[in-house]
Order: sequence, then C-alpha cells, then structure tokens
Amino acid sequence: MPIAKRRRAMLLAAGVMLPLPVLTGCSSEDDGPPPPAAWDIASAPRTGTTGSGTLRWALDATPATFNTFQKTADTGTQRIAGAVLPSLYTLDARGKPQRNGDYLTGADVTSSEPRQVVVYKLNPKAVWSDGRPIGAEDFQAQWKALRGTDAAYGRARNAGYDRIAKIEPGDKEHEVKVTFAKRYTDWRSLFTPLYPKSVMANPAVFAAPARKGLAVGAGPFMVRQVTDTSVTLVRNPRWWGDRARLSRVLFRTVPAEKRAEALIAGQLDLAEVDAATARRIRAATPDKQAAGAARGSSAPGKAGAPEPSASGTAETAGANGASGTSGDSATDKNRSRTRALSRFTVRKALEPAYTQLALNGTKGPLADDRVRRAVARAIDRKALAKLVLKPMGLPSEPLGNHLLMAGQPGYQDHSGALGDPDANAAQSLLADAGWRAGEAARQKALGGKTDDRGGRQSAPTATASTTDTATESATASATESATGRPSGAAPAAGDAGRRGRAGKAALVRKQGRPLVLRFVLPDDRSGAQLRTVGERIARMLEKIGVGTEITKVPGESYFRDHIVTGDYDLALYSWPASAYPATDARPIYAKPQPAADGSLMVEQNYTRVGTDQIDQFFDRALSELDGGASRSLVSRADARIWAAAGSIPLYQRPQLVAVRKGLVNAGAFGFSTPRYQDIGFRR
Repeated sequence: MPIAKRRRAMLLAAGVMLPLPVLTGCSSEDDGPPPPAAWDIASAPRTGTTGSGTLRWALDATPATFNTFQKTADTGTQRIAGAVLPSLYTLDARGKPQRNGDYLTGADVTSSEPRQVVVYKLNPKAVWSDGRPIGAEDFQAQWKALRGTDAAYGRARNAGYDRIAKIEPGDKEHEVKVTFAKRYTDWRSLFTPLYPKSVMANPAVFAAPARKGLAVGAGPFMVRQVTDTSVTLVRNPRWWGDRARLSRVLFRTVPAEKRAEALIAGQLDLAEVDAATARRIRAATPDKQAAGAARGSSAPGKAGAPEPSASGTAETAGANGASGTSGDSATDKNRSRTRALSRFTVRKALEPAYTQLALNGTKGPLADDRVRRAVARAIDRKALAKLVLKPMGLPSEPLGNHLLMAGQPGYQDHSGALGDPDANAAQSLLADAGWRAGEAARQKALGGKTDDRGGRQSAPTATASTTDTATESATASATESATGRPSGAAPAAGDAGRRGRAGKAALVRKQGRPLVLRFVLPDDRSGAQLRTVGERIARMLEKIGVGTEITKVPGESYFRDHIVTGDYDLALYSWPASAYPATDARPIYAKPQPAADGSLMVEQNYTRVGTDQIDQFFDRALSELDGGASRSLVSRADARIWAAAGSIPLYQRPQLVAVRKGLVNAGAFGFSTPRYQDIGFRR
C-alpha cells in the first residue's frame, strides 16, 4: 500500500494520525542494527508451527476497497493487500527497502543518462492466481492508471508514476524495462503492491468496492469471502513460494473500544490495543507473561521485556472490575475474565509514526515565525516523550527529525535548528515580536514589590484552569490508536469543550491584547493521550506568558473540520513515517501556493508553513539517484523545517499489540513488512 494511503488510513482512526502522500545522509549507518524497540514479535522457525489453523486479526473497520491507490483505502486495505498481492520491495526493521525474492530475482538502474532506466527481473515462477504469468502488461496497466492523465481513475495517487515515460518488455524473458521521463530516486516504491491488468486496465474495476472481492491475486493467500464485518483469506493454491503456515486469516472488524471484550470472549488472536487494555493483560499474569515476552521477543533491545510497573494493586483491581464488588458470582466472573486475558501477551514497539505539535502559521500571532519559535522553545519535548513512553517500558527519547524515525538510515537530530528549551530565550523572542509582559508582571518577577499605597501588586492571569490532576493522571498512560488521522469536529452547541488556561506567569500582551492561542483537541476515547499531552503543553506555555484556550471537539471530524480547514492555532496529530521521504514528505511541508480562485493550495501542509528553500531541497532529492546524496538533501530540508517552526515532532507513537500465546512471527511489526506465510501457531 502506498505510504500516502497508509497514512490517510492511520489518520482516519482515533489517535489522530494524519494522511501523507511521506534522511538525512549518513550512509555509514545504512547497515547498522535496528534501534531498541524497533519491533517485537515471537520469532520461531516455520517448522515449529502446526501448518494449519485460522488467525483472527482485528481491524478498525471493514475495508471499503481492496485497491490501496483509492482515496478510501485504509489500514485494512493495506494488511489484506500485503497478503494477497505482489510486493516487489518490503521493509526491514529499520525501514530500509529490501528486494522481495518471491517476485524479483533482480532490479537495477541500468542507465541514468540521457534517461533513467530500471530493469526488473521477474521470478519465472511468479503467476497470478488465474495461472497467467506476471508480466510487463501488468506494469503498463498500473502505470497508465496512476500517472494522472486519465480522469476516469479519479484522484488516484500518482507520485512517481507520473515520472515514467514508457514501460516495455525487457531484452530477456521475464524482464520489464521502465524508462523514466524524469529521474526518480524512490523508484523502489513503485509497483508495490502490484495489481493485475484486469484491475488497473478498467476504471470501473479499479474503483470497485471491497464487497466485490478481489478475483485475482498473487500472494500466499487469496480473498475468499467478504462480509460487512469480516474478510476471509485462504491459501492461494498457485502460490510458488513457501507454503503459508495458516489455513486461513480472518480479518474481523472490532473497534478499538471493544477489543478488550473481544479478547476476553476468545474472538481474536491478534489486535492492536490501547495502554489500558495492555495493562489489564499484563496484570492477568504479570510475572510469567513478562518473562515469556522477554524470552520470545525477536526485537532488538528486548522490546518484549517486562515494563516498569504501571499497574499497582488498586489499578489492577480496577482494571479487572474487582474493586468494590462482593459475592462469589462477581469474583468468579472477574477470575474468568482474568484467565481469558492471561492467554495473551503484549508485544510493544515504537511505531513508525510520530506525534507532533502543529502551529498554524496562516494568521494570528503564529503567522510571526518569532512567536512560533518562542512556543517551540517553551516545550520540553523530553518530558512529553517520557510522559507517554516510559510507562510502557519503551525508549523515551524525543524524536529529532520530521522525515525519519530513529534507526532509519541517515537519521539525525535536527532539533538544534530551533534550540533547546529555554524560557528566557522564548520570552525574548516574544518581546522581539512585540509581545511583552505588563508592569505588574515585571514587578512580580522582581519579587512582588508594593505600589505607592503599600498594597502588594499582583500580575493579571488568564481564566482559571479547570485541569483535574486526578483525571490527568488517569489518562496519562492511555494511548492513541495505532491507526488513524487527526480526528475531530467543530465544537458542540455552546462550545462546551472550550476553556481557558490559567497562567503562573502573567500573559504577555501586544497593544493591550493578551496572547492566547486556541488549542484544538479531540474529545473521544482515542484522543485521551493527546488531551493529556495537550494539557501538559499548555502548562509549559503558561511559564512564558502564553495562554491557551483548549477546545475539545468530536473526534470523528477533528481532522476534516479543523486540521484540514486550518481552524486552530495549536493542535496535536500524527504522521506515519516513510521509507521514501523524498516522495512522501514533500506534500506535507511544501510551501502553500495561491490558487486561481484566491484560496490557498496547501496539499497536506496543514500548518501552512513552508519556504521555497525547503521545496527546492525536496525537488533536488527526488531527482538524485545517489542514495547518500539524496538523503543529504532531505536532511537539509528537515533542518529548515525545524527552523520554520510550523511542526514540532514530540515522540514516536507506541505500538501495543495483544498476541495470543502460541502465535508466532506476529506482533508489533514496527517498520518491518509482515511475512504472512510464516505466521502460525506453535506445535
């Protein structure tokens, strides 16, 4: 599934993850080991599995389409495509593309001048499930559908395909020759997944809903049945590679808030879960499970090792519903639920996605880059990363790059382009922009001197905060959903979600007007963690005299009605990472351009902050075929994105996955592409 579609899918679900259409050069790091918590699965040899069985895997929603290039594609589309369609390149734990030998025996750039030419050497055994060999006509049909010249295909993603000049059979059998009109560094991102010409050559089939199935595939599995709540995959009898160890994969639609009950009821074997559910599972068998996870984890850095205690006696009792109950019936019920959860283990990793603080640079105080930089320097990113990740036993370093996750080849921390957290420096930036504390605030800073009448002076404050410390503590360990985009909507009648923040320092003012920023956050279960982080950020801003007006809006339209439209000053949402940042990140950070009707074309740059220089670095990186040189250019772009201060990366998101004990080669995959044919149950 193209990264843009995967990101869009992740943003659709709770947790507020945004859609992306998404290096910094250090080639010596390309072959290094993955960082701690890059992935976490119970690794086992294929021969150690039963060779049969059905895996029940939770999805957030039943896919609306099986075409990953459609606007309605989501993470379910991606999961299914990975099991039933060719992926010419997969990703390893560091997010580095790897040639997939099931489909390719080779793929090389054979010429760069006068035009770039790539020759794909197909595995001679590779055939579609109808028996037809995979060939050049499939590549041609996909290119023509996605190059953006045929309106019948709608607004399908065309990144990279629009740079191709022609596709033809190669000089030898089983070869495909692709000639580019413009050089393209991310050519490995193309044709993954690859669809049969029967899908791509017909616009009606291209746009067909998922309920019509996917008649032809070429993976270890094939689609057998689609219902309103599930998709069933079975072994592909024409699969030429290693035989799938599972007989069936049943993708079941189970919303995040219902997953705990589905696990207890024995309806799932594999499901991403929130922190509260993860704590309940750990509490069921804390000692045995922690030890087992540590032994079974194949993740670097023992990502499956026991987590720091996040479930004390009171929490454990509450999580299991035992607190305050009486009678044998209630006790038996609690024991039964605990036994059910004890059949699972929690696999955890740092998800290839990050949460950011977005600053809308279109209008108001944040249109001034000095104010944006002041806000950025008031934020203690280390404290926020620790708040979210440490309770889960995950590395809690803040992310220092917009374009690469820690451990990806070429990752470098460019946050120094803004400077370290420094309240004094932040206040100086505000003063330079004309936002200064009043006389009362200066008096307070000097120790609260009295006025001429002997009365003690006090600084003006914002509206009193209504933060509930107990509530914040309870939600601090709640996690965002592993999928989705910014979720949210317009305030309800009366704007009940809106409130002011009280400042410990007086609000700075300009021409008598206090500096108060509207902080929009999603008001649903999946946004609990974002609200906690938002409250903490608001308190950090108080210290430099910046007030915040927190507006909580419905989660389902948070993205549509607020982020996309620019109806916010501050917001929190997430972007998935990419193995191809030169392609996928450019629309997020491209400088907005005026349209003919006077509106602003922002692509996916919802902060509306960009520069010509950033665009130029991306454009050069996209056409640079030397991998190290391309990463260096993207690295320079990232440093300037930091300096523009429209987006402040905070931390990589946690990925928590409940896995039935005995299920192997599955779990928290991180960047790595699942190898579906190896997933199975222990003998």
